[in-house]
Amino acid sequence: MTNWMARQSRRRWLASAGTGFGALALNALAAGGSAAAPSPNPLDPRKPHFKPTAKACIFLFMEGGPSHIDTFDPKPALNKLAGKPLPDSFGSVITSMGEARAPLLASPRKWKQHGKAGLWVSELLPHTAELADDLAVIRSCVADGINHSAGVCQMNTGSILGGRPSLGSWVTYGLGSENANLPAFVVMQDSQSQVVNGPRNWGAGFMPAVYQGTRIQGGNEPIPNLNTPEGVTDPQQRGKLDLLKQINSRFAEKNPDQTELDARMTSYELAFRMQAQAPEAVDLTKETEETRKLYGLDAKETATMGRLCLLARRMVERGVRFVQIYHGAGSKWDAHSKLEENHGGLCRSMDQPVAALLKDLKRVGLLDTTLVYWGGEFGRTPMSEKGDGRDHNPTGFTQWMAGGGVKGGRTIGATDEVGLRAVEEKLHVHDLHATVLHLMGLGHMDLVYKYKGRPERPTLNEGDPYKKITG
Repeated sequence: MTNWMARQSRRRWLASAGTGFGALALNALAAGGSAAAPSPNPLDPRKPHFKPTAKACIFLFMEGGPSHIDTFDPKPALNKLAGKPLPDSFGSVITSMGEARAPLLASPRKWKQHGKAGLWVSELLPHTAELADDLAVIRSCVADGINHSAGVCQMNTGSILGGRPSLGSWVTYGLGSENANLPAFVVMQDSQSQVVNGPRNWGAGFMPAVYQGTRIQGGNEPIPNLNTPEGVTDPQQRGKLDLLKQINSRFAEKNPDQTELDARMTSYELAFRMQAQAPEAVDLTKETEETRKLYGLDAKETATMGRLCLLARRMVERGVRFVQIYHGAGSKWDAHSKLEENHGGLCRSMDQPVAALLKDLKRVGLLDTTLVYWGGEFGRTPMSEKGDGRDHNPTGFTQWMAGGGVKGGRTIGATDEVGLRAVEEKLHVHDLHATVLHLMGLGHMDLVYKYKGRPERPTLNEGDPYKKITG
């Protein structure tokens, strides 16, 4: 039998022998990769480059771009200039929808200082404001993507172009997993709407697919195609997996150049273990009524995000290294018009659950070692669009970090008088990613994956960690 025929027979067997966990592992078969895994099990826990302050990260991604000048960055001058065009002193501006010369739009927000440091937060986020002393609000973020596809791609992978590993994949590659029975990198979203760019946002790019994020959705089958079919016992499942491993091992011996097969076999083994562990991890029935109310599970408006934030806490409790939640999945934060209605509803659905996550992590002793990172792909313009909305603004916007060694109760950087451009302590996406990696004990220039002979790094050899964020 020729090698080609052997491969075809093997693939037919894989297709016919799928026993529930097949789809997860077949992601690895489809993705490929050319570099050997860094250890016999690519998800084995590994030592960081230096002592970390964070062991896990929860990335709260507000998809579509929340308005910084309506949430964390008050601009009195904007209201004074409202209705007038942007002054010429601000220079030329390029916007995605071409309304750069539209009149400036006032922010009707009521602002108040919170916490010991007097952190400014608008009335849109009353619950988050209560945690002001835990937040490091970064008002000087900048990015390169002016549209959603490029912006979301860069905020997740460091590049405006697809094909690179996501931040969560780099963390997983660098540190491995602390729980052999759950994915190291978990992704959740608040609706079934398609996230811009889809799974490539949490993909492993040119690295083996074992490092990619795994979607979890709850219910009786938290991970699609994971449950064992009816009538198949655990011994039967184990027997099929062992046979599959034998076939894969023989194939690997005859094809030593195909080193990505190790990662593929690891995917099958992980999927089998997850069949027992994942349902328990997403089972919220054992949570107290007090905890459920804290996250807003008793209210329709907050129940969905509350459930995801509670699941995130349960995941990091069980050793999951990187959790990402997409809020407003499908670019729902994209308020080109009716910003008041848009941001009002989204903030109400997100504010209490996010604050509850911080409170709960603190209560169970995990906030000190868990980095919580909040933000979108860009902010919004001070100029109006369609009269009552704002366009995309990657030249100056706000994100915040809390926990994981971050010193809270302070503001980092600043934008200009109307919130258009970052003017103090600019932090590009590469700097932000380098900061996350640094907090987790990884040097962004030391974390290297060789692809086709080229050393690849998570921030494309750019950026610096903002080390002052810890003190």
